[in-house]
Amino acid sequence: MSVAAAHSGSKTSSRSGDPPPGPLLALLLAGDRRALAQAITLVESTRPDHRERADALLASVLPHTGKSVRLGITGVPGVGKSTFIERFGLTLIERGRSLAVLAIDPSSKRGGGSILGDKTRMEELSRRHAAFIRPSPAGATMGGVARRTREAMQLVEAAGFDTVLVETVGVGQSETAVADMVDMFIVLLLPGGGDDLQGIKRGVIELADLLVVNKADGDLLATARRSAADYQHALRMLRSPTAGWTPEVTTCSALSGTGVAEIWAIVERFLAAVGKPGIARRRAEQARAWMWNEVGETLLAALRRHPEVKKLLGGLERDVEAGRTTPAAAARRLLEAFHGR
Repeated sequence: MSVAAAHSGSKTSSRSGDPPPGPLLALLLAGDRRALAQAITLVESTRPDHRERADALLASVLPHTGKSVRLGITGVPGVGKSTFIERFGLTLIERGRSLAVLAIDPSSKRGGGSILGDKTRMEELSRRHAAFIRPSPAGATMGGVARRTREAMQLVEAAGFDTVLVETVGVGQSETAVADMVDMFIVLLLPGGGDDLQGIKRGVIELADLLVVNKADGDLLATARRSAADYQHALRMLRSPTAGWTPEVTTCSALSGTGVAEIWAIVERFLAAVGKPGIARRRAEQARAWMWNEVGETLLAALRRHPEVKKLLGGLERDVEAGRTTPAAAARRLLEAFHGR
């Protein structure tokens, strides 16, 4: 099917105005940006009819996925994640690679929408044809990682991108969530030592395959180097999260670009050390965990929609808040109502 024919069919075959799965798949595999954006919107939709189409599309793209390098990027707000990703992405494009950035935006607690799209923070990168940036609201999903980020990752791989970066808001359980969906987990850190070192959660360090002290320039250069040495010492006391690899620490300045190109060299060393069998094992474990996470998310959504549960929910929540019943007893009541007992 030609691209022109696919576009023609999309105008008449769908009530919602989106291309039907067949033409959408053809356009997606051809690298069409609009089709890729539509496909991600489809998998992010909570409408049951959209979910059915999304599942069919994902099943079709599965043979075309898994060929990219998957990197996770996290760090506290203000560490310069977007500046780093833009500079790093431009460096990869200069090396002939293509890059998809799945940026999980902070969400408005009132409206649930994204506060600031990452395209506005990666303006130069967003103009490159070899780059695709997709901001998605974190919403209520635990960890600040959109529930469908894993599926979006498969879609961008099917569209031909050979490097995928998942950026998180860097709060709560986001570090664990993104580490469970990528090949290599990178943590950006601010220059600081001594007491500042204690402010970094040990759990984040334990997950990291690479620590990068950003803003290593100007007056902060010496501080950044001391921090890198401190973190390197701390890593010696921790077990590596990835078999066959000893986590490394480096410094860079995303603003000036100093040290950014060397980070890809570290990524290549990581891939060589872990090897294709190691990456395949990690992805297999992640897929199994993803399945059970999807089971939990789907069951919880079905529970909340159940009419009998809806009738009981408000009263039970008030009883738990007032101490008239225990959370465990209230949960059992909801589950009994869900099962029709």
